[in-house]
Amino acid sequence: MSTLTLSEVELCYFQKGDGPDIVWIPGGDQRGIDFAEQYDAFPEFRNTTYDPRGVGETRSRVPPPWTMKQYARDCAELIRELCDPPVFLTGLSMGSLIVQQVAIDYPDLVRVAIPMGTGGGLGGFPAEWMRAEIEFRRAGGTLSGPMAVHHYAAFMYPSEVLGDETLWRRCRKYVANAYEFRDGGMLVAQWEACLTYRDFHRLAECPVPVHVIAFGQDCQTPPPHGRAVADEAADGHFHLLEGLGHVSLLGHRPETVSETIRNIIAAYP
Repeated sequence: MSTLTLSEVELCYFQKGDGPDIVWIPGGDQRGIDFAEQYDAFPEFRNTTYDPRGVGETRSRVPPPWTMKQYARDCAELIRELCDPPVFLTGLSMGSLIVQQVAIDYPDLVRVAIPMGTGGGLGGFPAEWMRAEIEFRRAGGTLSGPMAVHHYAAFMYPSEVLGDETLWRRCRKYVANAYEFRDGGMLVAQWEACLTYRDFHRLAECPVPVHVIAFGQDCQTPPPHGRAVADEAADGHFHLLEGLGHVSLLGHRPETVSETIRNIIAAYP
């Protein structure tokens, strides 16, 4: 991976291929290179991914707390530097909120926005869980590596994965990469940016097509929350993938998600 100096961060990124641009934004606590199963499925595109501030090798010159607007500015600066906009912009979880914020604040840079596993700043269980995790970490709470892996696995994958030894062995590395040795302070910084996201209703004024991908077995961002985002967007579309969990696009059923993304992109030649 390479490093790009932006206004507030030294951004660690990876770029591969030639053609129209797809930018992939990972979920909170995940690195861009973890998304290889997705960007490798699009060899005819130029694929760009990166480590959002608070994870991996990216270093912010501005200490937390950070806002989703700052995360979006990082992404917009990367697109201007490394891509030929407007780009196809897709992201998971926290990455989906960055996708939405970029589409709202920098619509000229985005051809199509594809937020996956998004809640859009809504309340309910996801918000209560994030708030509890933040309070736990701020109070000095820690999890051992094995405990962290098995705690977060239940939020990342559906029972099909957890009940199948072969699938679990394949998916375990994605959980471990994100959480086994996670810095608690940086987890708080990223999750707090998600918890304080407030621009959900501005999607009604956003001219960018927004194609929300939701997962039927997602307990982090249940499908009704994704549908609400699609319904709020001025040009919103909703795609529900049954049987998949929050991170099933890695290790579990990556081809199902890739095919959905490809079909969305094909509608915007």
